[in-house]
Amino acid sequence: MLRHVFLTGPPGVGKTTLVQKTCDALVSSGQSVEGFYTEEVREGGRRVGFDVVTVSGERDHLSRIRDVAGDSHGRREYKVGQYVVDLPSFERLALPLFKKVSPEDGTSKKVFVLDEIGKMELFSQPFIKAVRQTLDGSSCTILGTIPIPKGKPLGLVEEVRMRSDVKIFTVTKENRNAILQDILSALREGLK
Repeated sequence: MLRHVFLTGPPGVGKTTLVQKTCDALVSSGQSVEGFYTEEVREGGRRVGFDVVTVSGERDHLSRIRDVAGDSHGRREYKVGQYVVDLPSFERLALPLFKKVSPEDGTSKKVFVLDEIGKMELFSQPFIKAVRQTLDGSSCTILGTIPIPKGKPLGLVEEVRMRSDVKIFTVTKENRNAILQDILSALREGLK
């Protein structure tokens, strides 16, 4: 039985934009939506990092390039390419969102946005645990994004890819403007 929907595709193809359009459509139809997405941060035309932004509009750092990140103050540093991941900021904003879709909430099923389950986010062990619990629980339907396979497989991403209750849409420049209705239909199926 279909329960969760994930988008995959190359970086910059429009996965986050599609997630945002899907959320707008769901909210305008009265569906409760919770979760987060990642957004590029640009300064002077160049990308300097990523922020994590909740569906309700709260924002904090996910990563910055070295010269913008500042001193790590002796903490362990997590890096993806040129980006230094700000794990405390990410966890402070993202982890409490999982509690908002727990079954004790008592409200109707929510759509929970996880954009994305990627290398930066996977440095967080509590995040990995929370994602697994949410995938296995019955309290919500996840709308998430995962990277396309490249290099060493990412454990949790491969778990998501192999699940029988997950539908994966591969986003391309050719289909990104045409698959919104298919994504919404799959989510509505998962919410039943």
